[in-house]
Amino acid sequence: MLKPKARWRIKEQASDQIDQLVNELNIAPLVATLLLNRGFETVEAARRFLNKEEMSYHDPFLLDDMDRVVSRIREAVEKEERILIFGDYDADGVSSTTVMYKALQSIGAQVDFYIPNRFTEGYGPNEPAIRRAKEQGYGLIVTVDTGIAAVHVAAVAKEIELDFIVTDHHEAPPVLPDAYAIVNPKKPGCPYPFKGLAGVGVALKVAQALLGRVPTEWLDIAVIGTVADLVPLIDENRLLVMEGLHVLQSTSKPGLIALKKKCGIESQVVQADHVGFGIGPRINAAGRLDSADPAVHLLLAETQEEAEQLATEIDFLNKERQAVVSEIAEAAVSVVEEHYPPDENDVLVIAGEGWNAGVIGIVASRLVERYYRPTIVLSIDREKGLAKGSARSIEGFDMFEELSKSRDILPHFGGHPMAAGLTMNVDDLDELRTRLNQQAKEVLTEEDFKPVTAIDLVATVDEISVSVIKQLEQLAPFGVSNPTPKVLLQNVQLDQMRKIGSDSNHLKVGFTENGATLDGIGFHLGYLSDEITSHAKVSAVGTLSINEWNGHVKPQLMIDDMGVSEWQLFDWRSIQKARLAERLQTIPPENRVLIAFKKETKTILGLENETVYTVGEHKEWGNLSNSYVVLLDIPEEREQLKWLLSNHGQPSRIYAVFYHEDDSFFTTNPNREQFKWYYAFLLKRKSFNIRKHSEELAKYKGWSKETVTFMSQVFCELGFVTINDGILNVANDPQKKGLEESATYRRKQEHAKIENDFVYSSYMDLKQWFAQVMADSIEETMIKETV
Repeated sequence: MLKPKARWRIKEQASDQIDQLVNELNIAPLVATLLLNRGFETVEAARRFLNKEEMSYHDPFLLDDMDRVVSRIREAVEKEERILIFGDYDADGVSSTTVMYKALQSIGAQVDFYIPNRFTEGYGPNEPAIRRAKEQGYGLIVTVDTGIAAVHVAAVAKEIELDFIVTDHHEAPPVLPDAYAIVNPKKPGCPYPFKGLAGVGVALKVAQALLGRVPTEWLDIAVIGTVADLVPLIDENRLLVMEGLHVLQSTSKPGLIALKKKCGIESQVVQADHVGFGIGPRINAAGRLDSADPAVHLLLAETQEEAEQLATEIDFLNKERQAVVSEIAEAAVSVVEEHYPPDENDVLVIAGEGWNAGVIGIVASRLVERYYRPTIVLSIDREKGLAKGSARSIEGFDMFEELSKSRDILPHFGGHPMAAGLTMNVDDLDELRTRLNQQAKEVLTEEDFKPVTAIDLVATVDEISVSVIKQLEQLAPFGVSNPTPKVLLQNVQLDQMRKIGSDSNHLKVGFTENGATLDGIGFHLGYLSDEITSHAKVSAVGTLSINEWNGHVKPQLMIDDMGVSEWQLFDWRSIQKARLAERLQTIPPENRVLIAFKKETKTILGLENETVYTVGEHKEWGNLSNSYVVLLDIPEEREQLKWLLSNHGQPSRIYAVFYHEDDSFFTTNPNREQFKWYYAFLLKRKSFNIRKHSEELAKYKGWSKETVTFMSQVFCELGFVTINDGILNVANDPQKKGLEESATYRRKQEHAKIENDFVYSSYMDLKQWFAQVMADSIEETMIKETV
């Protein structure tokens, strides 16, 4: 048995409409199943999702107040009023600022941008910046990716007669700003058909309304904020990202060319992951560590020289950000391990003085990945007596709801079920930690602390091909609300399994089923080769990809997780005695149970520092269910092993070492004809000096000296001979007896049988022996319970 790292939650595999989609769209059943699971239940809906040609952008004027925004901006252009774009410091805010700047610039506006500093000003429009804008002669402010909660700032702007337009995509608060206009698809009463736009998506809609067309020339910028801000990649966002990636592939913008080069993707087909894990983090880095202005200037750069310089600066900031994250994460892990161990804390509240507040959200995510606990990481400002934090949660623990129960000590917080931000008094940290841990005990179960993996497709090996994978790729770009499909192979055989990589820390396997094969690669899963036998039927979860190498094109599964549902037998019978102690270290100590049938085995095998349970010596065995039992030597009788497995639970793994020193199966086990000849020989001699002549006799017959000694002992026990001081004398008129009446003979036969069953048997025969014993035990238990 091998327990997966995560709980596998298999989505219901729709079946009723599969054939219709397969026939109408000419797609594979796996692709049809995925479309149905993603909510595309009609042929028309599925066709629209798959074919970009059938998609279209919504009318921007369906956004409430869009007409007022367009009218006011055009008025400002005509009157040559100065316009200030007020942005945000993340990748969405930077790309929103850039798109809006280019749109206004293209229609002749006098425009500038302003992005607040994360550390000195905080998030969103602020009063000093607004007043300063008025003093500098700006007549209109347009926010991007922010402003929906700026009630106070909007009131100040109205007071100083500065028109204030909000374009945003965040959830609307109960009270909206009294702004000149608010464009936000989530604004109450807004009829816009798609609510999932990113901030840059809203900026793009403003640009579309101003220009009277879709501004495709800026889609390569819009795609950055849309992917990086983790908005749903469905509906209009899907079209935007599909077209945006295409434009980004062949972009002529110096800033994007320089960024692609820094990401090492200048010669690759650009995909959403390149944006999400390469371009987005670099743009984010500027605002996380200092000012986001260089990121905007990079996207606006007009010369390659300027772009290269800014890209180098931002790439350096990203590396610095990575170093800062690693440093804080390492410190946070130390705090957890030393002061708040996860087995005693259901919620982790970790704080450090001087930790960079721009990256603590990333650190919180790292801790959730490592410990799978709801986590809050806070940066302490001792001078102000405040702690600013970011929270990340797990399924089953609504972070926003649980924090809401502590409003009395949380003057500023906001968020949603899986993430939140907060500012609080340092003196209340211990109280918050206590409360959240108590709340977690009330809502979380032990099972909740195991990660969940949503399984999109259950497939057989023969259903997977290069053609099918290419069809699945038609559902890309993948992201929020349209994730890369997770595929489950259930109970399939392996035809190969080995560690790969310079450090042997990766895993390569071959799955085989219904005559088909499929390669599997598991990065950083090399250790599983010690926990799965090559004969086991395994289940594996991962994502499908196409492997092109040396002219060969093959499908493969990129493995995330593996499991084995049945008990496993590990054949360690060939392991050398000197290496056994080392190999035992590959078995998790919390599950390992070492068992011997002979007391001296522990010493012989050099296991003095290990806990070894000896059959016959230990009275309290406990339950072996789900443990990893290591059978160090062979039993004296098979019944000993049957007793162990029948009375103490079924192990999930059995490691068969079966060390032995004597080979009764191959030596010193004469047959009945040899016994018959030897007795006839003794009858003729009447007396025989074993010490003096046994070796000579053995050599004459081609036996071993031990064979002569063994047969002599058997005859002595049966009363056929007497042995005194090495001299064997034949008894007169002995009672007729069978060889089985000799204890020595019976032990020898049993030992030979044991060696045959446990030491020299094939793997499959040995596993069958164990399986039969455990099956008989289960049947016997059921009969007892019935009675």
